[in-house]
Amino acid sequence: LLPACTDQVWHGYLPDARPGLVYGYRVHGPYEPTQGHRFNPHKLLIDPYARAFAGVFRWSDAHYGYDIAHADGDLSFDSRDNAPDMLKCRVVDPACAWQDDPPPRRPWSETVIYEAHVKGFSRLNPALPPELRGTYAGLAHPASIRHLQDLGVTAVELLPVHEFIDERRLVNGDLVNYWGYNSIGFFAPAARYAGGGDPLVEFRSMVRRLHAAGIEIILDVVYNHTGEAEERGPTLAFRGIDNASYYRLRDGRRHDDVTGCGNTLNVAHPRVLQLVMDSLRWWVSEMHVDGFRFDLATALGRERGGFDPGCAFLATLRQDPVLAGVKLIAEPWDIATCETGRFPAGISEWNDRFRDATRGFWLHGSVSCGEFASRLAGSSDLFRHSGRTPQASINFVTAHDGFTLADVVAYEHKHNEANGQANADGNNDNRSNNCGVEGDTDDAAILELRGRLQRALLATLMLAQGVPMMVAGDEFGRTQHGNNNAYCQDNPVSWLGWEQTDGAMQGFTAQLLALRRGHAALRRQTWFDG
Repeated sequence: LLPACTDQVWHGYLPDARPGLVYGYRVHGPYEPTQGHRFNPHKLLIDPYARAFAGVFRWSDAHYGYDIAHADGDLSFDSRDNAPDMLKCRVVDPACAWQDDPPPRRPWSETVIYEAHVKGFSRLNPALPPELRGTYAGLAHPASIRHLQDLGVTAVELLPVHEFIDERRLVNGDLVNYWGYNSIGFFAPAARYAGGGDPLVEFRSMVRRLHAAGIEIILDVVYNHTGEAEERGPTLAFRGIDNASYYRLRDGRRHDDVTGCGNTLNVAHPRVLQLVMDSLRWWVSEMHVDGFRFDLATALGRERGGFDPGCAFLATLRQDPVLAGVKLIAEPWDIATCETGRFPAGISEWNDRFRDATRGFWLHGSVSCGEFASRLAGSSDLFRHSGRTPQASINFVTAHDGFTLADVVAYEHKHNEANGQANADGNNDNRSNNCGVEGDTDDAAILELRGRLQRALLATLMLAQGVPMMVAGDEFGRTQHGNNNAYCQDNPVSWLGWEQTDGAMQGFTAQLLALRRGHAALRRQTWFDG
């Protein structure tokens, strides 16, 4: 099928590969795990460039390239066929009649980011038809758009929508990977968020409707690792196609894991870099998204061991003509290092120093006025270099991982028992303050204090120099009941509870954003001097 190899790429031409064709790969080669080679033609593999998938993925021992019951572990070989339980790739029609869909092109100085989960945002919204709740179409429903416009946000940053799988340990515990940071298909929109139709069509329709309302779409993308886990994980795609090239390896056999997810993509390899860039271009040119937030971006910038701001990935990203007009945001850390402020011009960064200083100042009085003022003024000590502006700082007080805003002032300790890890997961350093009672209370004085602190945190976020990012539901007091790592909670713990909203807090948030819009002094594009 792929008879030729040119510049490290195997290729061929299949004249009958028309839209609707379902296919997969079987790759032959040496099975030498100690050398990094894990070829196994008994495993049906996903095409890394697949635009869509067919069927369902079911966990099976046959997905592993080795015999998981063998004493030699991943050095053994498994000859079972995994095809019956494997997703299949599907050829799509490349034509798309976008008609008139001009991108909003909001300048950074006018941008307000709203981090949201496609399903969680609308799953419980009674204003939507039941069949649309929790879908791409639900996010683009007039009631959803009206909420976003009334609030005053200009961009929705979606948690991962690349096709992904649920880890086996979660499925065995009757849980799922709700957040989606477990990608297996970098070009395909996740089918679980489509309302039964073609995911490509539904995603594009969502983008078109949000654009018509002046709202941009930013995707949270996970190119730092894949859903194949570490060397003892399943063989689903990259591992079976060319494990030694796609992944960073330590001793030939074992994965170099700086992501906390078992593996790290080797973006320094020319063909892996090409894959990532092709994916980014696809989402801009064919899906019309307006920007990307790079999960664990420091892992993407690692060359020769440490983080390098001049690495091939960041250099390629910044000079690409297709990506020239889109918003680029880095999560400037991985599990080994935090590099806030070290990314080059053209790439904004999540500012964890803003989060920590804002919480520390208002909730504990542990942050000096000078430190707080620096964060309020745009964090010039971090970002004033290489021609960067205050918009290099993506300010936030809460994000998808961690406490919600309401929980920051209601819990001092995480309560993640429902995650099935004996409350061992999640961050222990929450910089929160329960105001005297852990969790729910009827005490009027405590409730008043919690509301006042939430308003102080919101006001700091919305009125600071830089770009504000808020989490969906914080505007009306959404709680996760103390769960600060709800990655596996596809239930009301994570979904927005539209019928239990704090209207006063929502109105206050909208007023803050109106104030920000109306005063250019709150949206400076130059640094304070003097």
